[in-house]
This record gives sequence, structure tokens and C-alpha cells, in this order.
Amino acid sequence: MSGSTAETLLALLRKASSELPADVTAALAAAREKEAPDAVAARSALGTILENAATARSGATPLCQDTGTPAFWFDVPDGTPTLPLTAAVQEAVGEATRLGLLRLNVIDSVTGRQVSSNFAPGSPAVHFRFHPAGFAARATVLLKGGGSENQGRQYSLPDPALGAGRDFEGVRKCLLDAAWRAQGDGCAPGVLGVCIGGDRAGAFELAKEQLLRPLGDESPDPAVAELERRVLREANSLGIGPMGLGGRTTLLGVKAAAMARVPASYFVTIAYNCWALRRASAPLCGTPCD
Repeated sequence: MSGSTAETLLALLRKASSELPADVTAALAAAREKEAPDAVAARSALGTILENAATARSGATPLCQDTGTPAFWFDVPDGTPTLPLTAAVQEAVGEATRLGLLRLNVIDSVTGRQVSSNFAPGSPAVHFRFHPAGFAARATVLLKGGGSENQGRQYSLPDPALGAGRDFEGVRKCLLDAAWRAQGDGCAPGVLGVCIGGDRAGAFELAKEQLLRPLGDESPDPAVAELERRVLREANSLGIGPMGLGGRTTLLGVKAAAMARVPASYFVTIAYNCWALRRASAPLCGTPCD
């Protein structure tokens, strides 16, 4: 490959594709221990997931046949040129596809034809977050499968069908409804990335960004943190369980953030991720680093 930035991104794609993050593996193992002894299907499903993760890691092979849609986040100092980083993404994605780390997963929505390079307008998504001068540049990748992407939802409060008003109780009802409606589709146990407020487009972006947070952390806002804890507890009491087979673990985490909104709108937006929460992050050696 032509540059060290592209090499770093390729290494991130390789890691995300085949190595389940340690916090996710630990959460799955803990979930298996929490399942009732007679919950054979749930314990078996979680055991199979953990076995699959170990096999993928040892063999450096993809965790899932759906290698996911890559999304990249670059945390860089103000003034950093973005075109070289976008070019590095294209090079890394092309090489990862050639190596079989990513399957051909991009379709032209007009013609219905497959895009052989796995790189087209809008895919992969590339996000830039700018920081003060001197910030140590960092890249993060998320590989999100189509099955879990299909479980994303957006609610507009008030929602009469749910009896959900424009408050945190209404938000809670939306999140539990999303977990209930998934019914194990999207390969439960999952993780909910949540945005409270915002506009329709920006809310989906921030909701997906929450999936980058470690499973063990909490929102710095006490009210949001309490919402995260409560929804996780209540979702896991629904009895949906791993793969919808019943059990005590429907979600591994709930990660929420809030955005300002206009008076006329109150959106609750959910990015659902399957148990294969494939994310990886690494520093960049410089900017542009080629």
C-alpha cells in the first residue's frame, strides 16, 4: 500500500473484522453466566457466539459472513486536510476487499449492480471530528451488519400509540418498544445507540456514534445515565433473549446522548447493533501521515 495512513486503516479493518473487542467478549461471557441453568437455548446461543468469536480471532477470519458496512471517524486537529484521509479510506477498503476481510457489500441503488471496489458515494461513511491544535489524531472504524442496521428506528414524540409524551418517560417507552419490536432479529443480544432530540439526519449520526463507547461506561449526564441503566435492566426483563430464543439477555448495553432540538420536534433515534459490535481504534502517526 502507498501510505502509512492507509496501512493503519487496513490494520483497523483487519482487527474489527476478526477480533471482537474485549469489553464485548466479557459482556457476552457474563451474560452466559447470568442465564438460568435451564435456559438451554440462551446458554447455547451465547456459547456458540463466544466459540465463533474465538475461532475468528485465532484464524484472523471475519466474525460474520456479513462483514458489515464500514464507517470511519477521524478525530483530528483543526485545519487537517480531509481529502488525503478520504483517499486513504478508499485504498484501505479496496485492499481489505481484495484480501477477503470485507465482502462485496455495496450496491448501486439505481442500477442494482454490485460495486466491485466496495467504495461509492456514501459508502463507506467517513466522519471528521475536529479538535484544538496539538490534538493527537486518531482513527476509528465500525463494521455494522445489515441485519442490525435494519433494526434502527426513529420516533417522533408525542407517540399516541405508545402513550409516549415529550419527556424521558416517553423516551424510555420508545427504547423499550425498539427492543421489543426487534424480537431477536438483528442477532440479539444487541446494543442500542441512542440520540435524544436533534434533527432527523444528525440524530441518526449521533446515535450510531454512541456504539463506539465502551460497554462499561455511562453518560456524563446523570439523567441520561439513569435512563441507560433503567432501559438496559427493563429490556433484559422482556424475556426475548439471545437470538430471540428466550432468556435474560436481550441487550448488552444502552448508550445515549442528547442534542438540542426545535420546539416543534422531539425525535428519539436508535441505532441498533448486533452482538458483533465490531469496532477498532488507533492513533495516526501524523496528518496526513503518508
